[in-house]
Amino acid sequence: MNLQNILNEIEKVDADVYERLDHVSRRHVFHNFLKKALTGVAPVAFGAILNKAYAQSSTVADVLNFALTLEYLEAEFYNKGLASGGLITGMEGWNTFQQIAKHENAHVALLKSALGGAAIAKPNFDFTAKGAYPDVFSNYKTFMTLAQAFEDTGVRAYKGQAANLISAPDVLTVALQIHSVEAMHAAKVRYLGGSRGWIMGAMGAPAAVYAGEDVRVQGGVDVVNLTGLGTDQVTGAFDEPLTKAQVLAIATPFLA
Repeated sequence: MNLQNILNEIEKVDADVYERLDHVSRRHVFHNFLKKALTGVAPVAFGAILNKAYAQSSTVADVLNFALTLEYLEAEFYNKGLASGGLITGMEGWNTFQQIAKHENAHVALLKSALGGAAIAKPNFDFTAKGAYPDVFSNYKTFMTLAQAFEDTGVRAYKGQAANLISAPDVLTVALQIHSVEAMHAAKVRYLGGSRGWIMGAMGAPAAVYAGEDVRVQGGVDVVNLTGLGTDQVTGAFDEPLTKAQVLAIATPFLA
């Protein structure tokens, strides 16, 4: 699939993509590739770069498919939430989740286009987690709990895979750009729910989402002792990565 087709797929889920490509820093790499390719300056396609990278390393391909699985989950979650009449009320919440859904669907479109035939199929999801959250699409509080949990998981998951992409710097750059947007999503969802914008756990969320977030030692330094700040203040100042195994443990209950 050429770059124009990739953009067309993204534009289907986000009609404002051209405007944001020019103004949002997380898209500047995509914009640069697009500008060159579409004006004929250089036959560069972002998908080709990713294909070349993962062809050289099965690890990179695994990471991309791992990311795609998470993006599938988030995109379908928001798509279903928006389609559930009466669930999301108020203009701020509605507009926020509409935009987040566009972002997640754009991530899915890009990763699928880049992976081509190697892209995994979208799994079937059970957002009740085998009955643990039976009212997820009828109770706004439950929906918000899982929205926060999924976004916080995504942030930590992308961070946890960064080291596996060092051999593919172009892919790593884009992964980090997606990672920063997931962090913005997480902070906004927290704000809508009346919580602080940094990770302090979520009442009712799967405990595994926040496992290991109570770390007070960074770079071999006990930051509590260094600063005299409280443990909650210090642990909230740093976000810990999740391993692939930890992420899969979180996501598995939501697989049908």
